[in-house]
Amino acid sequence: MTNLASRPRRPNLRSRAFWLRQLHSWHWISSAVCLVCLLGFAITGITLNHAGEIEGNATVTDRKSTLPAPLLHGLPGIGLEQDAKAPIPAPVRDWVAATLDVTLPDGDAEWRPDEIYMALPRPGGDAWLSIDRTSGTAEYQRTDRGWISWFNDLHKGRNTGDGWRWFIDAFALSCLIFAGTGLAILQMHARHRRSTWPLVGAGFAVPALLVILLVH
Repeated sequence: MTNLASRPRRPNLRSRAFWLRQLHSWHWISSAVCLVCLLGFAITGITLNHAGEIEGNATVTDRKSTLPAPLLHGLPGIGLEQDAKAPIPAPVRDWVAATLDVTLPDGDAEWRPDEIYMALPRPGGDAWLSIDRTSGTAEYQRTDRGWISWFNDLHKGRNTGDGWRWFIDAFALSCLIFAGTGLAILQMHARHRRSTWPLVGAGFAVPALLVILLVH
């Protein structure tokens, strides 16, 4: 009689099939979630890498008006003795929105003895608002550098706000799940595909060697 204890243990095929199904499910779900953004980040990675070779035509928009005397004389004395930071008063913000067609954010402006200045950075360009504290001249200027610059700034999360930064974190997590489940699936099939680990090793070794040898 054969000793049952001496028999080699066969792998639990049901358990392996279960985990393989789970990995495939997580792999395709994560790939579906991050597919469009992964393509976008790959394309903008190329445009960023060749930013100096891609021509861009900047468009500058300039608007000017004069702050009404009651609003000018009603400005607080912030920044008259030394530069300070404080929000622009609500009546002035409303006037800027109605006259210059600019919706100001809730952040602080720079109050100087001669002017109130507020930087308005944005993806794909820049903008600013200046109010002369003596004459009341208000000037708004916006620079647009084109849609490629806009997409590049989305890639970097530059001047995109908290919502987009949180989205980038969620997208990065989806990519980690996609890569991790893909690696686990490779491991489960590696015994039948001898080139699996050499290719994985090459995927690590090539960029590591480029960094060591060429990046200084």
